[in-house]
Amino acid sequence: MARPRLSAPTIGVHSSFLEAVEEYRAEGGYPDFEDLEIHEPAAFAAYVAALRRDHDLWPSSVTPDLLLIFWWIDGPEYLGRLSVRPIPTPELAEYGHIGYDIKPSARRCGHGTAMLRAALPIVNRLGVDPALLTSRTRNIASRRMIEANGGRFIHQRGDRLYFHLPTHAGSR
Repeated sequence: MARPRLSAPTIGVHSSFLEAVEEYRAEGGYPDFEDLEIHEPAAFAAYVAALRRDHDLWPSSVTPDLLLIFWWIDGPEYLGRLSVRPIPTPELAEYGHIGYDIKPSARRCGHGTAMLRAALPIVNRLGVDPALLTSRTRNIASRRMIEANGGRFIHQRGDRLYFHLPTHAGSR
C-alpha cells in the first residue's frame, strides 16, 4: 500500500468507509454516523460532495462556519478523519481547532499522531498558531498524540483537557 496521507473526502474509499462506519456503530459511538445511508454509490458521492463543500470555498473564503474535513487514507483504505475549525466560535471554545478520530481497527498503529502531524501545515496556512486542541481526561491516546506533536497542556475544565499546539514549521 501507499503511505497514508490526508485527503479531501473522496469516493475512492467507499467500501472501506462503509466498513469503518460499521466498526464505529459496533463500538457504540459517533452519532453523526447513526442515520447515514450511503451504501449506494450515488448516495456516497452526494455525501462526499457535501463534505467537500468547504474545500471548494477555501482558501478564498474563510468564514465562521468553515469546517474543513480531511480523511486519512492509504490508497483505497479509509483510516480516519480530521476536521479543522479555523475561526473562533462557541464550538471552538469547547472542542478546539482540530478534531480527529481513527477507525477502531486502525488504532494503536501511529495513524493518529501521523495524521495530526500532517494537518499542522494546513492549519498554519489558515492562520492558526497555536492551535487549541482538547481531549477527554480518560482518552490517554489522544493526549499522547497531541503531546507527541508538541502540544502543551494549558488547563482542565471538567473532564476535558486543553492544549496549545504550535503549527509553524520551526515548532516540529
